[in-house]
Amino acid sequence: MANQKIDPGFSIQADLSNLEFQYGDGTFGPQTEKRRLDAIRQSLSDPDVDGPDIVYAVAMDVGKEKDREDLIKRNLLYGAMIFEKGTVGKEPVRSQGHVHASSPSCNDSTCEVYEIWAGAAYIYMQQTTADDPGKCMAVYGEPGDIIIVPPHWAHCTINADPSEPMLFGAWCVRDYGFDYTGVRAHHGVAYYPTIKQDTIEFVANPMYHAQPIEIQKARNYPEFGLEKGVPIYTQYEQDPNRFEFVTNPTKYEKLWKEYEK
Repeated sequence: MANQKIDPGFSIQADLSNLEFQYGDGTFGPQTEKRRLDAIRQSLSDPDVDGPDIVYAVAMDVGKEKDREDLIKRNLLYGAMIFEKGTVGKEPVRSQGHVHASSPSCNDSTCEVYEIWAGAAYIYMQQTTADDPGKCMAVYGEPGDIIIVPPHWAHCTINADPSEPMLFGAWCVRDYGFDYTGVRAHHGVAYYPTIKQDTIEFVANPMYHAQPIEIQKARNYPEFGLEKGVPIYTQYEQDPNRFEFVTNPTKYEKLWKEYEK
């Protein structure tokens, strides 16, 4: 499988055979970490299924060398991910789901800003991990699309086209933390993505009392000052203050309340 060329605003490519990122001149990044099927089994509709041993790969903290000091100062972090093709039982490859724990830097849960690079994705999200999870939605994205998950919402990432790998980048806070408690207590999120006749349907998890799921397409976010068709890393370079809503969510509480309507 050939390397996947991507252009997120800095020099990086993906070695899909080994699920590794490779960094070009002027780009920093860590060794790629692998996430195995065994780590997500308890969140699947059937924990005993077969599937790829490595389901996805993560490189947290990538970017241009010239920006490293500023990113640290702003407490802003860019991550890169590869989701393997294929299925895990009746489900597409996906993450197990979590909530962003309160970060010490802002004493609050924080959002995540996704940008799809290659393939297709569903970003599934629900307002809480209580028995009544509140609003549940799955947002479909293709290359170039941006999807924002609000603070406090549980969410998981899904490869929406099992015939090929899915790649994306995302802005988050540097002192991030993940809370898996509620998701694991319910054996997953409120809806399981399930492949039926080459399409993905969302089947209710009986551990919740969930309202009907909303299926949406990725939209624009002018209220957050984001531009369609411009890589989110480039948007940071154009205006380093643009992603303050990631690192200081409380300041943007009104926008988050509007988002949840």
